Amino acid sequence: MKGFQLPLIAVVLAAYWAVGNPETPAQEDGTPPSRIAVVGAGIGGSATAHFLRQHFGPEVQVDVFEKGEVGGRLATVTVNHNEYESGGSIIHSLNLHMQEFVKQLGLKYRRNVAGKTAVFNGEEVILEETDWYLLDLFRLWWRYGISFIRLQMWVEEIMEKFMRIYKYQAHGYAFSSVEELLDSLGGSGFINMTRRPLSDSLLELGVSQRFIDEVIAPVMRVNYGQNVSIPAFVGAVSLAGAQNNLWAVEGGNKHVCSGLLKMANANLLKAQVTSVSPVHSGEGLQYQLNFTTASGAGSELYNIVVLATPLQASVGSGLQFQDFAPPFDELPGDYHGTVATIVHGYLNTSFFGFPDPRLFPFASVLTTETPGLFFNSVASVCPVNVSAGFRRKQPQEAGVYKVFSPQSLDKSQLKTLFRSYYSAQVTEWQAYPQYGSSQGLPPVELHPNLYYLNGIEWAGSAMEMSSVAAKNIALLAYHRWNKQTDMVDQKDLMHRIKTEL
Repeated sequence: MKGFQLPLIAVVLAAYWAVGNPETPAQEDGTPPSRIAVVGAGIGGSATAHFLRQHFGPEVQVDVFEKGEVGGRLATVTVNHNEYESGGSIIHSLNLHMQEFVKQLGLKYRRNVAGKTAVFNGEEVILEETDWYLLDLFRLWWRYGISFIRLQMWVEEIMEKFMRIYKYQAHGYAFSSVEELLDSLGGSGFINMTRRPLSDSLLELGVSQRFIDEVIAPVMRVNYGQNVSIPAFVGAVSLAGAQNNLWAVEGGNKHVCSGLLKMANANLLKAQVTSVSPVHSGEGLQYQLNFTTASGAGSELYNIVVLATPLQASVGSGLQFQDFAPPFDELPGDYHGTVATIVHGYLNTSFFGFPDPRLFPFASVLTTETPGLFFNSVASVCPVNVSAGFRRKQPQEAGVYKVFSPQSLDKSQLKTLFRSYYSAQVTEWQAYPQYGSSQGLPPVELHPNLYYLNGIEWAGSAMEMSSVAAKNIALLAYHRWNKQTDMVDQKDLMHRIKTEL
């Protein structure tokens, strides 16, 4: 989702519930699995199918179940024959998996259309970008001292450590839990960042409360719809949208998902998986998936199953676990509701203190945590296909805007933000975990050869985080199946990799 762009703000990005013993693989004779199921065709599920095909080879049947549209939370809406991103819309330049997907699929980077950002506190614009970089730096220093420098130093350290995951995965190493993965990257420091509020971490760094309130909080509101009490690691992922080197896919980010499924030669089933249950037979442990389609009900057996859809009750996955011993506990926590409203109309610049719309210079406006402020952000958005001659509509013209808000906007709120409008299309997302609603991180291994991808979202929710989790699960499933224990949860990987070289 569109992030806040200010100079020198740059970022990339416990408990384990008893759900069975994930230590023993199903096969004893080394034969490959015949059938693998992936439930969910968002970026996580489609990337998992792609990586599973890479590791298990061309003979394995890979079935992908999707009850809705391919892409999941990567989706578009149509306004005046043009499509606009209504879900995940930005990708960081250091997201190496996403970059590789685009390259392999022959997709193109969407042309960037520059635009300035401001922060609004409900009464006035308190911070704004200008056309002069040095002036922006001076204003940041004058208002916040060296807070932004301290933040950058913190950010660079996190970036450097997080980038290790690509080297680990390139050498084939996997992790059995999110905690193990984070520990391999940043030790106990990264794990503690999933338990400690972002605001506390920043204050300890010497970042001022004013900077947190006026810069950091607006970024959290636009990216996660939540405040600075979210975990510090989640906040670091959120701040990935706070810099200029961001990109998107020409034609829509959802094309990555459909392209990966095609490249994986996966069988896409338009079906709602209703239950999964273990089946012990002569072939070892398998899983029966029961599902419903438009034509009726069905069931299939699989050697390996990856669940790439949130399982928390608040999301309503409709999936039940049957006949497991011991029974599965329901995963705790909730998902946070965020509303994206795509409006075609005339922005009411007077609301932001600019009676003459021709003098309003901003493409996007973020908001502070202010009582009574009913939206998190409003931004002029470009279509997913940006032609060479495209120009962003001026505020005095009818344009297309994306508004993020905690609840659906009523007519009076729309009339507050817009002088008039032609259409307003509403998409309600269970977009991210409600951070703080659960203690600890969900498991990756639910049962032997039964994996859960979306636990990574509780450490940080972004397209690249899901892609990292997809690669990890594909590697983990491969190593578990082939009993390659020396490739899972290894310590001191940087030294180990150097000795391998």
